[in-house]
Order: sequence, then C-alpha cells, then structure tokens
Amino acid sequence: MTGREAEGRDVNGRDVNGREVLRVGNCSGFYGDRFQAMEEMLTGGELDVLTGDYLAELTMLILGKDRMKDPGRGYARTFLRQLEDSLALAREKNVRIVVNAGGLNPAGLAAAVRELSGQVGVPAEVAHVEGDDVLARGSWGEGVLTANAYLGGGGISACLRAGADVVVTGRVTDAALVSGAAAAHFGWSGESAGDRDALAGAVVAGHVLECGTQATGGNYAFFAQEGIDVRHPGFPVAEIEADGTSVITKHPGTGGAVTVGTVTAQLLYETAGARYAGPDVTARLDTVRLRDAGRDRVRIEGVRGEAPPPELKVGLTRMGGWRNEVAFVLTGLDIEAKAALVQAQMEDALERSGSRPAQVTWTLARTDREDPAVQEEASATLRLAVRDPSADAVGRAVSGAAIELALASFPGFHVTAPPGKGAPYGVFEAAYEKASRVPHVAVLPDGSREDVPPPRTTQELRPAAEPELPEPLPPGPVRRVPLGTVVGARSGDKGGSANVGLWVRSEPAWRWLAHEMTVDVLCELLPETAGLAVTRHVFPGLRAVNFVIEGLLGQGVASQARFDPQAKALGEWLRARYADVPEEICEGVVGP
Repeated sequence: MTGREAEGRDVNGRDVNGREVLRVGNCSGFYGDRFQAMEEMLTGGELDVLTGDYLAELTMLILGKDRMKDPGRGYARTFLRQLEDSLALAREKNVRIVVNAGGLNPAGLAAAVRELSGQVGVPAEVAHVEGDDVLARGSWGEGVLTANAYLGGGGISACLRAGADVVVTGRVTDAALVSGAAAAHFGWSGESAGDRDALAGAVVAGHVLECGTQATGGNYAFFAQEGIDVRHPGFPVAEIEADGTSVITKHPGTGGAVTVGTVTAQLLYETAGARYAGPDVTARLDTVRLRDAGRDRVRIEGVRGEAPPPELKVGLTRMGGWRNEVAFVLTGLDIEAKAALVQAQMEDALERSGSRPAQVTWTLARTDREDPAVQEEASATLRLAVRDPSADAVGRAVSGAAIELALASFPGFHVTAPPGKGAPYGVFEAAYEKASRVPHVAVLPDGSREDVPPPRTTQELRPAAEPELPEPLPPGPVRRVPLGTVVGARSGDKGGSANVGLWVRSEPAWRWLAHEMTVDVLCELLPETAGLAVTRHVFPGLRAVNFVIEGLLGQGVASQARFDPQAKALGEWLRARYADVPEEICEGVVGP
C-alpha cells in the first residue's frame, strides 16, 4: 500500500471522497526559520509541492546590503544549505520545491542550485522567475537601495508547466508560491469568474501557509487556554481542490494543532479590509468560511474572487540615517523624579554638544512593583532613542553624555548595555506601478524565456460594503477582566502601519465584540494610537474585527521606531487591557 492510500488518498492524489487534491506544504515563514523544517516536511508525510517564504520588508533591506558588498549575492543562502541535505529526498518523493529565496538575485540562486545539483549527484530541473527588480526602471527618489514589484504566480506556473523540479523567485506575493503551483496543476487562467474564485481560494490557502507554524499553533493567543503543545509545532499543509477549496492540516504526529482558531488568527495577520488585493486576483476575505473537518483539519470554503487592480505594489527600501539608543534602569522609589532628572541632564548635554539629533524620543516603561521580592521587580526602564542623518550626531555625542552621568545622576544609576556609537537604520516605503510596465519573466529549465502577461481584466480597488452586524447582546451584568480572557488577537506590520485582528469563539461573544469594540474603544485601550488614523474592518464569517493603525511604526520595521517595531505583540498588549465583559460570555472561561 502506498503512503497516499494509507492516508485515504489514492495514487492519483484523490481524497477519500474522490476529489483531486494538490498537497502543498510550507517549510519557511521567514529568513531564519527552523533549518530542519525542509527535511521534516519531506519525511513527515505525503506532499506534491513544498514552498518556502524567505522574504519580508526587512529582509529586502538586508539582502540589499549584501548585494552592495558582492553583486553575486542578494539571495537567501540558508536555502542552499537546506537543499544540500534535502534535494535527494525531494526528487525521490517527486516533490517540487517553490521558494522566493532568490530575493534580489533569483538568477544567481538558480545557478547555485544547478551547481549544487551536480555536486550532490541529484539531477534536477531548475527554473526561476525574474522581472520584479525595478530599481533601474523608475525614478524612486533619492537613496533607494531596492525597488521590487510584488509579482503574482504566473511565472511560477509557467516554470512548473515546463517541468521544473525547483522554482526560485524574487519578490512575489507570499501567497503566490501556493496559488502559482495550484494554477499550474489545475490549469486556472484567472480570466473567468470560476477561475477567479478558485484562484482566490488558493490565495487564501497561501496566506494561511506563508507564515509557517503560525497556522499550527505558533504565536496563538489561546495556546494556554486550549492546551496546545507548541514546543515544536509542525509546519502546515494545504490540500487544495480544483475549485480552490482547501483543507489546512499538518503531517501526522507533529506538534502544535490546526484548529478554526489557529487558522482564523493567521487569516487576520497583516491584512486590512475585505478586499485582499493581489497581482492575479482580489480575494474577498468577507466570503471566507471555516469549518472543522476533523482532528487537525480545517476546511476553507466559499472564497470569492474579483479581478485584480491594474497596478502592482512596489516595495522600496533605503537607508534612512543613523540611530542610537540608551536604556537607563531606574530602581526603587521616586521613579518619576529619577526619570525627570536623567532626561533633563541628557537633554542639556545634547544641547551643549552643538549637534542635537534631529529626533529624540523618550519612553518610560514602569515595570517596577511595590514591595519587590527581587531587584528586577523594583526596576523601570527609561529608553532614549535618537535619529539623525549624521552618524556623528547620534554617536559620541549621545553615548559619551550617558557615560559621563554614571556618578552624577540618580541613585543606582546603570544602563542595560554600554552605549554604542550608533548604527544605520532603514526605511520601507510602498509605491505602485502599472502591471503592464513591469516585466514578468519565467526562465525555464532549458534556458528559454517566457513572458508572463498581466491579467487582461482588472478593476480599481474600492472599499467593500459594510457588512450586516448581528443583534447586540441585551444589557446584563458584566465582569471587569482582561480583554484576552475571551478575545484572541493577531497583529503585525505593513510598512509604517500596523494591524490588529480580534476574534472570538462563540456567537454571544461575537454579538458583543461586533458592537463594543469600536475605533474609539480601541484608541482608549491603546493610548499610543492617539492622533493616528485607525480604520475598522468587520468579518462576520470569521467572528472578527480588524483594525489598521496608520503610522504607528514610523517608517517601517527597519527604522526601529518603537519598542515593538513590527507590532508583533500589539495584540497581546491589547488583550492584557481590562474591559467590562458580559457575565454571559465570561461564564465557563474565567473564575468568580
């Protein structure tokens, strides 16, 4: 009996109901993810395609610096080391590999994979996708280091149709790794309404897979409440059907869990409104329906697709200047007075230096407690962050001033680390370019080049109609508890903006959340959002609301504008805030 038959799938890749499925796994959610994941996914169960997402906004800046040092670099070198151990396994199991590890140099990585194939004695057909690097094709402004358009899955499909065993891309959308493979397998063109729905379903599945173990219990708000063992979670798998419907699962016996909750959390990650726009299709997130399909199996169905917008997003990175940071530790009594003293001393020293940094930011984190049992519980942290176009303005002028206060400031003076000389920081910006002006080229295994045309049908992106809300809960007794007692959250970054998606697990809780968690309430719970533009999006099918907070992250993660520069823990901060929650919802969740 084959492995497919043992799992209820025949040798032609059909499930127990006779439906043809394409089984797509993921082995990387970022550059630096679990090294052994590729091998684990190839040995842990049946797959048809294995994808890996190595790129993020910050990664492009890192790869840009690599390319400045050596034009032959600019790709994720970790992938090559993973493939050295796993190429033979992939070929033995006839699993095709699709990754965006090419970064800024997909041709260079493809050549390296061919060389590796020869070195390990495992023949492999290698192809790559290029055209996303548009740095030389536009006027992007001063100091831009990288400029890459987010391509769709068409080039991936062309490479797979031509028989590629390994497909390397540069900057494509994260979900395109999955949707491009599915389009090649099922023959979707994306031009008919049915194809757009199917493609949208695959895009949603791709979005669930793209961050690896975030779909299987990693970073999951209710891991403790639900008793999910996430010490070593397995990576996710999507079983995609011909109509774009999918089942999210994981290999048998691996850690973590796949539940409606874990999938909901990932669906809300780094999204905005109901229309999830991509280069191939606009997926309607407000049509997504999730259904428990068994242990560690969640079915995604009902997804509708619309024509994509005529423009592609272009990610720009550039060096923004220089930054430095000093964290003063304030201990014991009179914390506010100690903070005021050292701040006044440092401000005076910076003024006297004659080169006060352009941006000076102070943040006091009151982590101290009354009657502390250990010294750390007696301590608060005062963080000074400075930025300037000049390295000199944030270097010795800052670190020297801090060191000179060691014996002349507040009692118990010390800092978390010796002040340094400052470091460069980067900036991420989004621009847009007509898809027709961006080349999209599949370089096939035989070296021939196939141009991938943009979609013939497009439509401008517009807000979706406001959904109908459920009836509010009737008035009743409430209990003041942390919001996270009943509400899950997942937050993240998109350039300088952050999103925080909130969801609940019961219909009564949804009736409360939909009416009570407004923009005003969010801003009250998160004072840091004061003065920023905040938009709320409602997803009744997921029992979720999603807030987009513009400008919270300054100029993006690389600028290190706040304590949590990617807003990864923003949702957990919100869950820790207290709110008046109806007793009806709290019953059975919290104690008296």
